[in-house]
Amino acid sequence: MDKTKRYIVDSLELHLFFARIMKEHSLFLSVGFLPPGANLAHEGTRFLRKWEQVLSRAISLSDCVVRSCVLESGEVFTPFTSRAEQQTQQLTGTLINQNLTARVKALTGRNDHEGLRISQGLVRQVRQVNRDALALVNGLIHYKERILRGGTSCRLYNANYPLLIEHILREARLYREHLLRLEGLSDCREEDLRDSELFWNRIMMEHALFIRGLLDPTEEALICTAGEFACDYKCLLEASSAAHAKTMPKENALELTQKFRDFKRAGVEGIEDCKIRSLILPLLADHVLREANHYIRLLET
Repeated sequence: MDKTKRYIVDSLELHLFFARIMKEHSLFLSVGFLPPGANLAHEGTRFLRKWEQVLSRAISLSDCVVRSCVLESGEVFTPFTSRAEQQTQQLTGTLINQNLTARVKALTGRNDHEGLRISQGLVRQVRQVNRDALALVNGLIHYKERILRGGTSCRLYNANYPLLIEHILREARLYREHLLRLEGLSDCREEDLRDSELFWNRIMMEHALFIRGLLDPTEEALICTAGEFACDYKCLLEASSAAHAKTMPKENALELTQKFRDFKRAGVEGIEDCKIRSLILPLLADHVLREANHYIRLLET
């Protein structure tokens, strides 16, 4: 694939995944405030609306451009996403643009980009989306940092763990690094970003920790299983560090993440069907499932 085609495809696939992740981060932070944090809650909702706009623009440019393997991977939507959005809107009272998910589901992907024709108009539109997303993610990073500082200094309450806010900060910074690379504003290599197993193993470990901590104490078996996944990912990270290696063999991470993906999928089903007691919003359960699917695709390709 030539450089221009790769720029277009990589940019749009990046937004289909990460713009959705960012808009959900905005939602999760916004609904976690009590009345004294009303201004920050409103700010989070404004970020949610702006990310919906970025995602909408990316969807409009993606039909017959992005790869089928991305659309079919479960990273941009799952069989549970629509229901998770409906339930989360009802539970939180926050309006979610569910039409975006329907539009993503309707996209047609490509298996071969040899015949892909790129107009200068498309290049300009994608570049503008990238630049707008870069400005927006910088603002969101600053918002998350303010919430983290307020929470860790005991001046602010948000119903999300400080580690979770650090966690979503790392994801926002990774998105920013991808955008900077695409726009020629960073020396970071594409391979360092795409194959960052250390990053995603840490993300998966923290997912397991969050799931364990948000389950009702009566869900003993699920708590135990989540704790085991956290330990398994911690072992992967420690082994890699001890070996002074950037990554561990992909087979280790792939097998573990496939098992964790199955655990998360069962969790989404249980939460949506009200069979699992927890503090986990349905959309948060679907959110972490999509991230596991994203990591699996990276490992497989």
